[in-house]
Amino acid sequence: MTPERERRIESVLDRRQPDLTVVLENVFDPHNIAAVLRTCDAVGIVEAYAITDKIPHRKAWGFRSSRSASKWVKLHYFEDRSACLDRVRVRYPRLLGASLGSGIPSMFETNLTDPVALVFGNEKYGLSPEMMKACDGFFSIPQQGMIHSLNISVACAVTLYEAMRQRMNAGLYDKPSLDAVARSGIFTEWAGGGHDDNDVEV
Repeated sequence: MTPERERRIESVLDRRQPDLTVVLENVFDPHNIAAVLRTCDAVGIVEAYAITDKIPHRKAWGFRSSRSASKWVKLHYFEDRSACLDRVRVRYPRLLGASLGSGIPSMFETNLTDPVALVFGNEKYGLSPEMMKACDGFFSIPQQGMIHSLNISVACAVTLYEAMRQRMNAGLYDKPSLDAVARSGIFTEWAGGGHDDNDVEV
């Protein structure tokens, strides 16, 4: 590894946000998942989660469109919602679901600087009733047009960039947040070219 490459990895790890993640519930289009991973990498997310209990599991999710973002953001697959949420809760005590409806605070009114998992649902149906019951709260994305819906990857992107804005203002990117063990493990993976494949849970 060249010194330049090592410095680049260290610089990126300095800004990773280990207390921010995304959970995708039955997002069908592989290109949407790939685009979400690319945004996750851009804002410094370490890992993301995908639940596939109502759609067929796929080994590959169109990662070419993510420009290899899957190498830098670990994606955990689960075919069981409860197992996924149990694992998420260990590291992210608050689950906030993206939703529409009157009375739901906008992402601009939502504190995204504390540890949180942001949950996004299926392209057509949104969050399932089971997932909505599991969430601790909800946020909406302000829209001024006739069509009150966004592509799932776009919805995730604008929300994550609002989270990054809040976190930058709070100084959370100014000092490393990864613990030494996690940082060392990620550095070793990245030095070898990134994640070889993604976790598959049942």
